[in-house]
Amino acid sequence: MTVEQLRNMHQARPFWPFTIRLADGTSYNVPHSEFLSQSPSGRTIIVHHSDDTFSVIDLLLVTELKVAGSPTAAQPS
Repeated sequence: MTVEQLRNMHQARPFWPFTIRLADGTSYNVPHSEFLSQSPSGRTIIVHHSDDTFSVIDLLLVTELKVAGSPTAAQPS
């Protein structure tokens, strides 16, 4: 997985919810762009969960981005 691929998914307008799958089979849902943040280099990402917890992930462990559902409503600029 590349930094650019993830940034393209994260910055897509309209935003499409997607799932991040890791090499060990763990997966993280990203229902809205506000649930994901990246370090300046893009190598580390943080996925925020609906219960206010979060997971810090090394991008090198990401094996798949799976788009699911339909685009979310328009977001403020």
